[in-house]
Amino acid sequence: MELTETEQLNRFAGFGIGLASLFTENVLAHPCIVLRRQCQVNYHARNYHLTPFTVINIMYSFNKTQGPRALWKGMGSTFIVQGVTLGAEGIISEFTPLPREISHKWNPKKIGEHLLLKALTYIVAMPFYSASLIETVQSEIIRDNAGILECVREGIGRVIGLGVPHSKRLLPLLSLMFPTVLHGVLHYVISSIIQKFVLLILKRKTYNSHLAESSSPVQSMLDAYFPELIANFAASLCSDVLLFPLETVLHRLHIQGTRTIIDNTDLGYEVLPINTQYEGMRDCINSIKQEEGALGFYKGFGAVIIQYTLHAAVLQITKIIYSTLLQNSI
Repeated sequence: MELTETEQLNRFAGFGIGLASLFTENVLAHPCIVLRRQCQVNYHARNYHLTPFTVINIMYSFNKTQGPRALWKGMGSTFIVQGVTLGAEGIISEFTPLPREISHKWNPKKIGEHLLLKALTYIVAMPFYSASLIETVQSEIIRDNAGILECVREGIGRVIGLGVPHSKRLLPLLSLMFPTVLHGVLHYVISSIIQKFVLLILKRKTYNSHLAESSSPVQSMLDAYFPELIANFAASLCSDVLLFPLETVLHRLHIQGTRTIIDNTDLGYEVLPINTQYEGMRDCINSIKQEEGALGFYKGFGAVIIQYTLHAAVLQITKIIYSTLLQNSI
C-alpha cells in the first residue's frame, strides 16, 4: 500500500518530534543537570544560584577554565541508569505478578502493586544512580578519563563493598533506600497525575475546537502529537520543582563519604571536598535548615529554570518547523 505524501510526512514528523523531545530531555538539558547537582551538594556555597543569570555566568566560567567537557561529564552514565531502570522494571514485572501498566479498570490494590514494582526498580538502580551522581558532580580537573561502563563497575562495587576506598562517613545503601524510593515514587506519582490532567484538558480543548469549526489538516496533525509532549513537559517540570528540596537532601546523602571533589560554584574555578557528616535523612534536613536556611534546599534552582526554558523553546521551534512542512505539503 502506497503512503500518500502527507502520511509519509506525518510519520517522519512524529519520529522527528519524538527525537527532538528526547534530545532536549537527555542531551541539551545535561549541562543544567550537572550544574544543578553541583550546587545541591555544595554545602560550602555562599551563592545559591536561585536565578538563571548567576547560573549562566558560572557555566561560562566552568567552560572557560575547564573546557566544554566540564558541563557534559557523566552523560553516558545517566543513560546507563535509565537502561538499568527499564531493564529491572521489565525483569521484575516478568517474574512477579506486579503490573507494569495500570489498565482503565484499576483498583487500589493494582495501584499499590504497580508502585511496589516502581519502588523495587528504584532499589535495583540505586547503586548505579549513586555512581552516576558522582560522575556528574566530580570536578573535571581531578577526574581521570573513566570509560562509559565505569558507572556499572562503581555501582556493583558499591553493592559488594569493593572498588574505590570510601571514608567512614559513607552511608550504607540500606539507609539510602528510604529517601531514594520516596523521591522516585513521589516523582512518578506527581508526573503521572499532572500528565493525565494536562492531557485531559488539552484533549477536551481540541475536541471543542473541532466541534466549533472544522479545523485545518495542519491543526489536526499538530493535535495528534503535541498534547502528549506538552503534558510530558508539564509533568516533568512540576515534579522537578515540587521535589527539588527532597532531591537536594537525597543527593547530599548519596555523595557523603565518597571522597568526591567538586567545582567551586561560587568562583567558577578551584575545587572543594565534600566533608559532610549527616547521620541520615532527618539530620540532613535539620542541618540544611540550620546552617543554610530554607533556601539552602533550593541551591541551583536557576538551572531548572534554564533547563525547562530550553525545553519549551525546542517544543515551540519543532512546532513551527512541523507546521511549515505540513503547510507546504498540503
